[in-house]
Amino acid sequence: MAARRAFRFSAMAEGSNVGPETLDELHQEVRRLAAAYPQLPLAPLLGDLVEVQDLSFRFLEHGHVRPGQARELYLLSAITSGMLAKASHDLGDPRSAMTQARTAYVCADNADHHAMRAWVRGLQSLIAYWDGRHQEASKYAALGISQVAGVTGTSAVWLSCLQARAGAALGDVAAVRESLAEAERARDAASPDDLDEFGGIMTFPVPRQLYYAADATAWLPDAPEAQQQAEAAVAAYRQAEPEEWAFGDQAGAHTDLALARIHAGSLDGVDEAMRPVLDLSAGQRINGIVASVRQVHTALRDPRWLTAPEARTTREEIEAFTATPVAALPR
Repeated sequence: MAARRAFRFSAMAEGSNVGPETLDELHQEVRRLAAAYPQLPLAPLLGDLVEVQDLSFRFLEHGHVRPGQARELYLLSAITSGMLAKASHDLGDPRSAMTQARTAYVCADNADHHAMRAWVRGLQSLIAYWDGRHQEASKYAALGISQVAGVTGTSAVWLSCLQARAGAALGDVAAVRESLAEAERARDAASPDDLDEFGGIMTFPVPRQLYYAADATAWLPDAPEAQQQAEAAVAAYRQAEPEEWAFGDQAGAHTDLALARIHAGSLDGVDEAMRPVLDLSAGQRINGIVASVRQVHTALRDPRWLTAPEARTTREEIEAFTATPVAALPR
């Protein structure tokens, strides 16, 4: 708390001109939050995110900034607004999420940052996908892909994976295969850019790519590779480097593995796949995880499994899990 107070004081003490110390501190704070976002519950991060966005906006609205400083401030504002868009999405509020995402895009545009513009389109695709607007999710992914010319970072990989997932939800099997192949080509060509250097939510590591591939494949009818893809994603997160680990995507990989096993006609290993997810604390039950867990519940309501004791037990656990999502907790 004392450090936060010192940060606010130094920002104001430098007056209406944005000084180098304030800009450097702001940059470091955005980097810290970007790295922490996929790994920590939302509650301890949300206040800091709001404060950093407010400071960035205040400097742009009332400060005297040089053109180079303005571009950096707009980029930091874009990243912070993007994280707050993800926070609104994680709390199950897609309307606020899209409002923050549009602000992030305006900031990225003012920073004239091609990679950030593309990244925000990916974020909009993600928000639309989990809100059940799959055609819109595909549209945003395509918009992002159209903006990645000259972008060397992993945003291009993410956008192709988002396109694959939206295509799977729409039942376009050919588009899924082509988009996953394009993601592999983008991975081979990728080299870290300034967004990747922020780490965390701003980069798209291999384990996350494997999870998206499993997520897309889980939609496809009679996909023999679905279980293999999901097992690869689960294994990747089990062995991931600390900076590549994300509790939400790891949970998604586990639910995909459970779905693949159910669709393959067996309940063997379903509880094993779901156990790490159902053991998550209430503060980690973000919107995407809750939606993925409900997909498993739907699959277990198939007539084949209605009277199976293990299916009934898992359904009951899922109902208890989804009764207290993050959005139901005090903010």
